[in-house]
Amino acid sequence: MTTPLSLDTRRTDDGTSVLIAAGEIDLSNVARFSSALDAVVAEVPGTARVTVDLSAVDYLDSGAISVLFHRSERVRVIANPVLIPVLDISGLASLTPVQPAADPD
Repeated sequence: MTTPLSLDTRRTDDGTSVLIAAGEIDLSNVARFSSALDAVVAEVPGTARVTVDLSAVDYLDSGAISVLFHRSERVRVIANPVLIPVLDISGLASLTPVQPAADPD
């Protein structure tokens, strides 16, 4: 059974726009993820990057990686450490900043 996807946005104290995803991103919800990311990117002026927080995402499929690839010039990614190898192997980490989420402990 797929874990539902929740999406939220916020702005940090320094003005950075953040899209926060939690759950799994796959074929069943990648369109929602893409639309949410497009909306956040459209609100950010110029070429400033949007932070995509995948700290609470345990799984993403190739569709989700493709969404990030197509917006790689406008995003930076904070990812659950379990996702880092996939983001490295896919080549995304060579196009945009990708960093592991801080350990909550």
